Amino acid sequence: MRGTVDVPPKISVVIPSYTPGEFQSVLPAAGDGQGNAQGSGANFSDSSVDPLSSGDPLDLLGQEELGNSRVTFEPAGARSWGAEFVVPIPGDDHPMTEHIPIAGPWVSDLEVAYVAEAARDAWYRGAGTFVRRFEQSFADYVGVRHAIAVPHCTSALHLALLALGIKKGDEVIVPECSWIASAAPITYVGAQPVFADIDPTTWCISPESIERLVTAKTRALIPVGLYGLPADMPAIRKIAEKFKLHLIEDAAQSLGGKYSGKMSGSAADIAAFSFQGTKTLTTGEGGMFVTDDEAIFERAQFLRDHGRSRANYKNFLNTEVAYKYRMSDLQAAFGLAQLERIDQLLEKKRKIFQWYRMRLADVAGLALNVEPPEFVNSYWMTTVVLDPSFGLTTADIRSRFDEYGIDVRPFFHPMSSLPAFAGYPKVGEAQKGNKAAYSISPRAFNLPSALALSEAQVDRVCGLLKTFLRG
Repeated sequence: MRGTVDVPPKISVVIPSYTPGEFQSVLPAAGDGQGNAQGSGANFSDSSVDPLSSGDPLDLLGQEELGNSRVTFEPAGARSWGAEFVVPIPGDDHPMTEHIPIAGPWVSDLEVAYVAEAARDAWYRGAGTFVRRFEQSFADYVGVRHAIAVPHCTSALHLALLALGIKKGDEVIVPECSWIASAAPITYVGAQPVFADIDPTTWCISPESIERLVTAKTRALIPVGLYGLPADMPAIRKIAEKFKLHLIEDAAQSLGGKYSGKMSGSAADIAAFSFQGTKTLTTGEGGMFVTDDEAIFERAQFLRDHGRSRANYKNFLNTEVAYKYRMSDLQAAFGLAQLERIDQLLEKKRKIFQWYRMRLADVAGLALNVEPPEFVNSYWMTTVVLDPSFGLTTADIRSRFDEYGIDVRPFFHPMSSLPAFAGYPKVGEAQKGNKAAYSISPRAFNLPSALALSEAQVDRVCGLLKTFLRG
């Protein structure tokens, strides 16, 4: 099936990576980070040729392979043609032109060079070099004394709970809406997660809800920075001090965010970060445990290396049964390169959000991520909450975008609604009491926010969303 879209007389289009006879959608080549590969652009402006008149719409460009290139055309004759080539898709009748991913990294030559160096040199006497460099650089960036590179944020949170002595019979308060990894480690140590409601505007854990849930069994709080915005750490810190509770910040999604001039992850007893493949800074899989407390740092170092102290490292003397929570030099090399580019990565995330905000500003009843005074949002995921008057659910929106090959992710489900926590104490109370979480989650979703996203792709996403909302 071939379709066309009416366009102005002269247009600029983005052509995905293309080999004659095929039409594939891939991430951009390493380039300017805006969805255009450097050095692979091509310009064409010839009113004597209609690119849809031949059997292959790109025959006119010759037989060379194209990266993601911006190409200018002028249509010829009476037929109009579009900014998106519509090509046959086996087994599918729908004019899906390209896949737009929900998230993904921006990889430069620096990452490739550092990983190659680690592969060549980070053995023998060089073993651990990149891990140590990454840890020190990360601690400096966040503004803390100590950082420990770990396999994932889940392990960082687990180490945090272990290092603080959280145990069976204790309660730990977490937000209702977050990925399950924010709460699962609580169960690993035998404690009980207690789910607090979220703020209806920031979507982060509500300080008022936290205070209502504190009991004699409460030992710790785990606020989560959601979709790039840190939780209200100044207010939550006051609650922790009032009730003498440990404070663990889950900053998996909020690297680069700030509150009151402080970096996300710098104002808690311990903070945990994620470098999973969708995150702004990635190592493929990975995480970081950070703290200012020397005793907590030493305990976590001990527990993450099978219960051997740094003093007994070469003796292979294990004094406790513990865990294997280490990161490789190859991962750390990639992460170090990403960290050296962190301002560039965060700037692109902010630009993506601004593209969305400009295009959706005229849609009444649609709310996007907020940035309260004294806070900096790092905009990991551009997120939409729809007014109930639209009569559309997250599932409705996702199924419609799926038809066009565009990935849209649901807002986090309330954790007390998950089958994984069925039967846990206080789940029933959370289901009844956490009104904001249960109201927002079914009508909220993340829009594509990959670092490779182009402005043309945001145009397409917003145009379709507006069409869906008009019914």
